[in-house]
Amino acid sequence: MRYLLAAVAALLLSTPAQAEWLEVSSAHFVVYVDDSERDARKFSEQLERFHAAMANLTGFDGAPPSPSNRVTVFMVKNQRQIERMAGSRNIGGFYIPRAGSSVAFVPRVEVRTGQPDWSMIALLHEYAHHFLLSSSSFPSPRWFGEGGAEFFASAEFTADGGVSVGMPAAHRAGELVLARNIPAENLVDSAYRGRSNEDFNSFYGKSWLLYHYLVFTPERRGQMRAYLQGMADGKSSLEAARSAFGNLDQLERDLQKYMRQRTMLSMVFKPDQLEIAPIAIRRLSQGEVEIMPVRVISRRGVDREEALELLVDARAVAARYPGDAAVLAALAEAEYDAGNDAEAIAAADAALAIDPTQVNPYVQKGFALFRGAAEADDQVAAYREAVKPFIALNGIENDHPLPLVYFYRSFVESGREPNETAVRGLERASELAPFDLPLRLNVAMMQVQQGRMAEARANFLPIAYNPHGGQMADSARTVVEQIDAGTIVDAESLGKVLGSGASAEAASKAP
Repeated sequence: MRYLLAAVAALLLSTPAQAEWLEVSSAHFVVYVDDSERDARKFSEQLERFHAAMANLTGFDGAPPSPSNRVTVFMVKNQRQIERMAGSRNIGGFYIPRAGSSVAFVPRVEVRTGQPDWSMIALLHEYAHHFLLSSSSFPSPRWFGEGGAEFFASAEFTADGGVSVGMPAAHRAGELVLARNIPAENLVDSAYRGRSNEDFNSFYGKSWLLYHYLVFTPERRGQMRAYLQGMADGKSSLEAARSAFGNLDQLERDLQKYMRQRTMLSMVFKPDQLEIAPIAIRRLSQGEVEIMPVRVISRRGVDREEALELLVDARAVAARYPGDAAVLAALAEAEYDAGNDAEAIAAADAALAIDPTQVNPYVQKGFALFRGAAEADDQVAAYREAVKPFIALNGIENDHPLPLVYFYRSFVESGREPNETAVRGLERASELAPFDLPLRLNVAMMQVQQGRMAEARANFLPIAYNPHGGQMADSARTVVEQIDAGTIVDAESLGKVLGSGASAEAASKAP
């Protein structure tokens, strides 16, 4: 970890005297970058115009998120640092969806040519997932989720502020031409697990091809929606595809012909079609610049050993800048991550004494109080006290999802039946952060406990067809199948299907 933190500091920052870090705030993003104001503004404008183009094409134009529910983007200097942070090779960037603190990490992005580089493509791909999860309650099988993300991520930006969506995914050309082909029938079959690494390598390219084909081919108009509706009605992905697309061998032949075309359609949005809100730029204080490596690693997430080592640096910076509220907020987070609840509360209180509009101190103080409340003799009183920072945060940011989540948790974890306000608050939190699938799972399990099976099923569906899969998706698919079969009708039957310990309480751990 010490090596990682040193590497982050070296690559993230120049030197404290040279760094010119900016915070670029827009309607849907907060970007932290060490760059010129011109390029930082252009990058933020491209992200917002990309969002506007997606909204225009999909017809989803939801209200702007609350300030804390925007996606925070940290831009580091190169891909090598991203790979170290991700613990994986050949990573162009990565994104972590969390209610109230979604974050993306990317290396420096080229913004002047209008043609996104690999890092920008990775960011646009992940934001497309974020947007599509936020804009639709339809199930999203893996090919559809990844194909849609690739479809939007190949966007190009014009110098006058326009955006072209659905451009050929040149970065996937090798997969389509060289890798072993996945037939359309296998692509849409959720049960298909692939034959080799070549199958995996060609999956994204073929998913893009099918998505692009269904969007732009007049003869196929309406089939994509019919396919999704079939899945929402309880059909498997393969059954829905056969119903909506017809003969899948013919679909495969059509796709091969489509791929060999010399030209493909795209959708061009002129600047006047992509209205975006004003963008604000703030130069960070010197303390914020020096604490930036700590903030980046904290937001990525740390284990116990990493947290203890990170705390050394956080305390050192805080000692130099004891009057900087943002530095003290970062210290509070580092103290909490290291298991020091009293110190986290003290740092949070110090930050709020300087600037009571800071959001993170309320969150970290609430986290620390909740952890301590679990060991209290009088848990009802302890959790009533623990939720106070979140109630205060709700007063300054009404649509922040975490106060709603923790208000509900204050009942459940103290053994009390959640009242109507708490129940509706948890559901509202999921509405505000639909991309947070563990939170959605919590809501679904609560609805099962209340016997609201139709609503629970609707919330299990996006989890069941999460493009990134995993155990949670597998379990959710089983639950949906058993709800449809009438096997799951209440919390007790849900527990029998999932195993012991399945309950809303078990799922109520915070995002």
